Amino acid sequence: MPPASSKTLRDFVGAVASGRFLRAPHASVALADLASGSGLSSSPAALEGRSILLATADQLTTALALIALDGIAHRLVLCPPGLPDEQLSEIIATAQLDAVVSDPHGPPAAARGLPLHVICSPTIVPDEMTVNRGHRTEWIMLTSGTTGTPKMAVHTLASLTGAIKVDPDRKEPTVWGTFYDIRRYGGLQIFLRAIVGGTSFVLSSADEPMAAHLKRLGAHGVTHLTGTPSHWRWALVNPSARAVSPHYVRLSGEIADQAILDNLRAFFPDAKIGHAYASTEAGVGFEVNDGLEGFPAALIDQGSGIVEMKVVDGELRIRSTRAALTYLGNADPLRDADGFVDTGDIVELRGSRYHFVGRRGGIINVGGLKVHPEEIEAVINRHDEVRMSRARSRKSPITGSIVVVDVILADGCDASRGDEIRKKILADCRAQLPSHKVPAMIKFVDALDITAAGKLARHDA
Repeated sequence: MPPASSKTLRDFVGAVASGRFLRAPHASVALADLASGSGLSSSPAALEGRSILLATADQLTTALALIALDGIAHRLVLCPPGLPDEQLSEIIATAQLDAVVSDPHGPPAAARGLPLHVICSPTIVPDEMTVNRGHRTEWIMLTSGTTGTPKMAVHTLASLTGAIKVDPDRKEPTVWGTFYDIRRYGGLQIFLRAIVGGTSFVLSSADEPMAAHLKRLGAHGVTHLTGTPSHWRWALVNPSARAVSPHYVRLSGEIADQAILDNLRAFFPDAKIGHAYASTEAGVGFEVNDGLEGFPAALIDQGSGIVEMKVVDGELRIRSTRAALTYLGNADPLRDADGFVDTGDIVELRGSRYHFVGRRGGIINVGGLKVHPEEIEAVINRHDEVRMSRARSRKSPITGSIVVVDVILADGCDASRGDEIRKKILADCRAQLPSHKVPAMIKFVDALDITAAGKLARHDA
């Protein structure tokens, strides 16, 4: 077996015991079968040294293609679904792609002119020839949460798996599950944890209703389950949530406020509840398992050499071997002169703990005063009669902007008590927030938009 730094996904799969599977809604593939075969329609040798767009509509075929091509391809661009053709065309040109791997439905229109097209399916056939797996494949992750064409963060398998620890003495069987899409950084991390750790993995599907997904997670005995706080807020109110009984619950991708942590603890009293900080550019920073929002201040300026953090003007910065190497084809530097990635996340020291208060780009300006939507939501979400909320700005001729909040009431809450509940929420906000952060308007809604990455979609009015 090659040293860890030069291993490919195929090497990890080759060490997996029998009885481990990748499971999607309509198909399951044994990991052991991937040690000497693939679902590619032509030999992997045809793709050696190529720069490849992975434009598979199905997450299972994405996973199979990654295992087949890591160490063979020069570059792999993971394309999430729904990317506009004009953006995809720009990505293809910038990344100098010369091949596309799709499922049998074919690639998106913008990729049909690439010189080589290979289909990947869940039907595994043995490799017909030995392939050189000596390439240090670049994994290109598209950033989310920006307008226009996403930036392309360059990772290696080593940077993507740097935070993964495998317990050689593990006795209990582990089955990972997720609400994420593995073409995004958060979902890819969980997929890699399963492959590197030699465990089964239950994939999500955008077309699968939450109830069906929860039942499938339970049927496959998921022990470790991950998602954003928004994912979990929707899952906990679904009656099928009782179908799962994970040993470990993990949150990332959004601020994990105390309300969702407490709700998870009440729902899964025997599970370990953790929330992790990670981003496409900075990689996995840290994990918190004490049941409290935020993170201990001791983590700052006490780096291990693997991950170092500092706070500059209230913004969290991370220097890490897990971070992306650079942006591909973008003049913007990914790191500062000292090698730190500016995460864009604002933190505030309260006693011995740092708390996340929002994103730099999400600030609402109320009469020249800064308001972070997330800190308002954290207060409102603690209310017993609230399932989840979203604070946003609305233009005002007087102050420039005002804060308005959309609220989904908790199940069983009597909507006819709306005025009473609204008054209680505003009283909580006035007691816990400065006056300029108190919402000017609260609107009760039936649903809130969630992005493909599992985060609250934030729209200004």
